[in-house]
Amino acid sequence: MISQNISLKKYNTFGIEVNATNFATFDSVEKLHQLVRSTTLSPITIFGGGSNVLLTKDVGGLVLRNEIKGIKIIQESDQEVIVEAGAGEIWHEFVLFCIDHGFGGVENLSLIPGSVGASPMQNIGAYGVEIKDVFESLCAYEIETGLEKVFSKAECEFGYRESVFKRALKGKYVITHVSFRLQKNPKLNTSYGAIEQELKAQQIEKPTLRDISNAVIAIRKSKLPDPNQLGNAGSFFKNPVVSVDIYNAIREIHPDAPSYPASEGNVKMAAGWLIEKAGWKGFTRDHFGVHKNQALVLVNYGGATGSEIWNLSSEIIQSIEENFKITLEREVNIL
Repeated sequence: MISQNISLKKYNTFGIEVNATNFATFDSVEKLHQLVRSTTLSPITIFGGGSNVLLTKDVGGLVLRNEIKGIKIIQESDQEVIVEAGAGEIWHEFVLFCIDHGFGGVENLSLIPGSVGASPMQNIGAYGVEIKDVFESLCAYEIETGLEKVFSKAECEFGYRESVFKRALKGKYVITHVSFRLQKNPKLNTSYGAIEQELKAQQIEKPTLRDISNAVIAIRKSKLPDPNQLGNAGSFFKNPVVSVDIYNAIREIHPDAPSYPASEGNVKMAAGWLIEKAGWKGFTRDHFGVHKNQALVLVNYGGATGSEIWNLSSEIIQSIEENFKITLEREVNIL
């Protein structure tokens, strides 16, 4: 059933108060098909966890919230297992399912907000792991034709926080199920970020999957605000990839400038570091600002509009260009 003029405040982690002109939920491909084929409303906008979106105005057309659930093992051997999850599953709960069953590969992605369906769309990543590292395939529903299609890893065209669903196929498909290839005897990845330091602080010498997950959760909680308590969409900007020459010029002035490997002749810089160096960390204006512990996160203290947060992000982008000759790119989807 399609409802009219529904508030989307509880459906986006920024907590922005806007309305959907028309709104409905679906918990199966059949119900999705019925909704799409029975309406002339356009455009159709799909919502999952609402954790990577900034709403700047009311959303016309038809908003459909994906609530397809279910986790099941599709295939397994002595070494590997392929697990399929409904796109409406909460991502962190899927991670916990994998850990409970001893399936390794996604433990470094613990506590990332959002749904399973958004994970390949954004190619989410953290602490040295990206979705493309564990991705097997996904099923998606084509809005125009009503046909279902299976996408391989190659067809998803994964990039840094990118996929074909954010580019050429944006708005054309609804991801319904995602399959992951996970390991029964995984090689644990503890080398990225502060994981090793956190494990040492907890006096853990031989970590398990759950130990890695708990370490990541502890680190994220120490740096990032809980969307249930403070409106935000996590990392607002992508880490920029710049030439070695640009990076070296910055390092001459700022020897502490961090970097990470990228394509040949380039390095990836930390957007949060750039924003902090430009003086934005902890900045507050009225009821919104930049988080005090992580400059990469823009926050809504209550009552902010999407346009206000958008304008703040534009000011930050301009500031980084002026200070470092680097153009930051927004990671969140803007509606």
